[in-house]
Amino acid sequence: MLHELPDDYPDPGQPLEEIKEACGVFGVYGEGEPVAKLTYFGLYALQHRGQESAGITTFDHQGQSHTYKAMGLVSQIFNEAILADLPGHIAIGHNRYSTTGSSQICNAQPVVIPTPLGDLALAHNGNLVNALELRTELAAQGVSLTSSSDSEAIAWAIALGVMETGDWIKGTMAGVRRCQGAFSLALGTPQGIMAVRDSYGVRPLVIGTLGAQKWIIASETCGLDIIGAEFVRSVEPGELIWLDGEGMQGHRWAEPRSKLCIFELIYFARPDSLLEEETLYTYRMRLGSVLAQEAPVEADLVIGVPDSGIPAAIGFAQTSGIPYGEGLIKNRYVGRTFIQPTQSMRETGIKMKLNPLKDVLQGKRVVVVDDSIVRGTTSRKIVQTLREGGAREVHMRISSPPVTHPCFYGIDTDSQDQLIAARQSLPEIATTLGVDSLAYLSEAGMLQATQTDPDRFCTACFNGRYPIPISDKLKRTKLMLECHDPSAVSPCLPR
Repeated sequence: MLHELPDDYPDPGQPLEEIKEACGVFGVYGEGEPVAKLTYFGLYALQHRGQESAGITTFDHQGQSHTYKAMGLVSQIFNEAILADLPGHIAIGHNRYSTTGSSQICNAQPVVIPTPLGDLALAHNGNLVNALELRTELAAQGVSLTSSSDSEAIAWAIALGVMETGDWIKGTMAGVRRCQGAFSLALGTPQGIMAVRDSYGVRPLVIGTLGAQKWIIASETCGLDIIGAEFVRSVEPGELIWLDGEGMQGHRWAEPRSKLCIFELIYFARPDSLLEEETLYTYRMRLGSVLAQEAPVEADLVIGVPDSGIPAAIGFAQTSGIPYGEGLIKNRYVGRTFIQPTQSMRETGIKMKLNPLKDVLQGKRVVVVDDSIVRGTTSRKIVQTLREGGAREVHMRISSPPVTHPCFYGIDTDSQDQLIAARQSLPEIATTLGVDSLAYLSEAGMLQATQTDPDRFCTACFNGRYPIPISDKLKRTKLMLECHDPSAVSPCLPR
């Protein structure tokens, strides 16, 4: 059964300026468990990874699949009655941000495809770099795709593999070998669930347990925590894991070449999620500490841009000795509104989300710490808000290097000509933002703070070194500038 909201369901819109992740995925195998409800809470915990649409597919003991998906936030889409209409002991869930494929209900997931062994439900986090080629190949095989997303192409590639091999595991491995790019997958079948990660491991994927032979797949460990599941381990790059009532089977489908997206550590993943047995909150504090060593400044107060800049701001304050305080209050209950603000509200813009504490800021020399700058529009409004709040000086510190290149692996970045650090020098950016000083964390400092092998991370958005080969045609869709010096703060000039 498939339930969808109509095509004219209102589009909730986008925040002012944020780097947007692709998606969050979740899966459950659990006899006797309310799998739809568990998936709801898992998606709720992973809401930060995708806020355009959400969906859940369950499988009952007769092998019948049941799907509900719609545009909007998890809490807006599902209720007790809808979850009760999703029976079974197997579930796959998905939160979506659009990268390949527009923000429409036809691109919402899970994608459900029929096979001779039963339905296949797929939830995908990442982005293929050979999506157009794969779609062309599938069309030549007689497949008629109904959406513009690369996720449907992955699902059909796997489904065709299952049809050819008559086996879920062999067919899935055959299908994903046709895919190039970033993909962390949660797959549901009538017999069990699968977790699959691309050979570079660009996007995270973890396995948890609720007890004997009850398994969870999640993009991050925070999705396990919310339902009381115990973390077992991460899915390795190039690995497929089959989970069912008999246990867990691991299969290597490609040689691993670990290149985890460094922005997962800096910004995307929730600060309470684990990586290498520590929370990302701890790593982000180290980023701020290194930043304070690299770019000291005389000031009275350190503040973070809520919420993602706060851990780095605390680390900056501890190392610099400058007191930490809250200077901006975030309205955490704004959510998404379908009511358009007035013109005057649009002009102030940022105060829908952030409001200054004027008595804290008055007359102070303020260091404001944020995780990144993309186009610079939001950063400029934050600086203006701090000055209006009474700050005497505003010094901006960024806990990552300048973003100079777009992502092709599942981050919804602008084309290169829209990235401020690709077009302007450091002094020019400081002038544009209206700050008294500006400094970014160095790439070496960012990698040093990981306290692990620096070669295991993808840092292409900072230096243009893409680990997964990208065709010239695809590059031209986002690379609009000619790059000369990948190590420079402003490495790109207009053609």
